[in-house]
Amino acid sequence: MSKRMLMVMTSHEIMGDTGEKTGMWLEEFAAPYYAFKDQGYTITLASPMGGQVPIDPNSLSDDAMTDDAIRYTKDELARSAIASTIPLEDVRAEEFDAVFYPGGHGPLWDLSDNAHSIKLIEETIAANKPVGAVCHAPIVLKDVKTPDGKYLVDGKAVTGFSNSEEAAMELTDVVPYLVEDELVKKGGNYESADDFAVKVCTDGLLVTGQNPPSSRPAADALIKLLS
Repeated sequence: MSKRMLMVMTSHEIMGDTGEKTGMWLEEFAAPYYAFKDQGYTITLASPMGGQVPIDPNSLSDDAMTDDAIRYTKDELARSAIASTIPLEDVRAEEFDAVFYPGGHGPLWDLSDNAHSIKLIEETIAANKPVGAVCHAPIVLKDVKTPDGKYLVDGKAVTGFSNSEEAAMELTDVVPYLVEDELVKKGGNYESADDFAVKVCTDGLLVTGQNPPSSRPAADALIKLLS
């Protein structure tokens, strides 16, 4: 029977008070999506508001268009799935074998403190099923607790978009949270590679990737946990 993968993305499309567009970073969806699809997984897409997921326009620039991102642009089925995600509140953790969160800056606003997301991750981990998140999406872990009431990331090797990467984007003072700081605050053993180099941490049921190039390696790490 094929594995059932839930991918949870942002519905948020404005970068703070700047008026600039943001959302999901395409590579961080496309690379894991095709990694899972090519394994034969059944994939369900969800977002806080349901419907169309906003895609960060910067992730559609020529230098950001990886092979997986280009594959997405030619894939009518994937594009229609991104346009019709199910509302996160309708998701049931028991219906899936694993959960993966692609990043982009959007999750810093609408998935960082989302009660439905927190419950989903807590129930998935409690059921001994893995959770993955890449780039800015590890922010979803900041308030998640284990069944014994500890922060999930406490004492765990974790990564996510680094403070120096956010500074390189000149967005340190725009974003509501810095992923690195929040993971450290909750007891995470934060690790990072050089800016925009591949870095993935697997610790128990938790898989985190640092940045866009870490998207497929993070998905591969999650697949390994499921195999």
